[in-house]
Amino acid sequence: MSANTDCGRRRLSPPSHDVIGFIIAGGQSTRYGSPKALADVAGERVVDRVERALRAVTSEVLLIANDAALAEAIGIEARRDRVPGLGPIGGLDAALAWAAELGAQGIVVAGCDMPFLPPSLFASILDVARATDADAVLPESDGPRGVEPLAAYYSVSCVPAIEAAISREDQRLIAFHRDVRVERLPLEDVRRHGDPAHIFMNLNTTSDRERADAIARNS
Repeated sequence: MSANTDCGRRRLSPPSHDVIGFIIAGGQSTRYGSPKALADVAGERVVDRVERALRAVTSEVLLIANDAALAEAIGIEARRDRVPGLGPIGGLDAALAWAAELGAQGIVVAGCDMPFLPPSLFASILDVARATDADAVLPESDGPRGVEPLAAYYSVSCVPAIEAAISREDQRLIAFHRDVRVERLPLEDVRRHGDPAHIFMNLNTTSDRERADAIARNS
């Protein structure tokens, strides 16, 4: 796999922690029409809301973004996918490889367009990871997959399984789960942190942004 060219502004200090936060912002925002990460929800960029949630549980937050201009605008130290064109699994692969390079044990990961991720959810996910020594901990949801892969914990030990999934051209975010130890945060526990429909909401269209803005202003 090829090396990356770093982009972004905020410089990284040597890590002294076991878990790093990663924001995944590699998508093209085709349906939205402009970078979703920079969308405004109740007077704050979505990516800043995501970063705040991660910083509550980690001492370092990094960014995976394939667009150098977007990384510059976000202002967090960033790298591109190691293998271009894979979608979200490429972002997860890049994040875990970078975390391993920095000597971290794992990552908490979040999509760049999820405005309502509560820090307490990530704290519960990390509690499960530390109690079970799982390779991955995903919160359950009412979504089609039943879990949320972009609001989760992954150990750097997942890298070989992800690389194997990529090699067999399986680009699903759950493609490697059969080869690692996966734990779930039960849906009833997720609900203690808020309405799952809000927690896992992402902005695919401008209508989604308007709805998120209304939710945030009325909460």
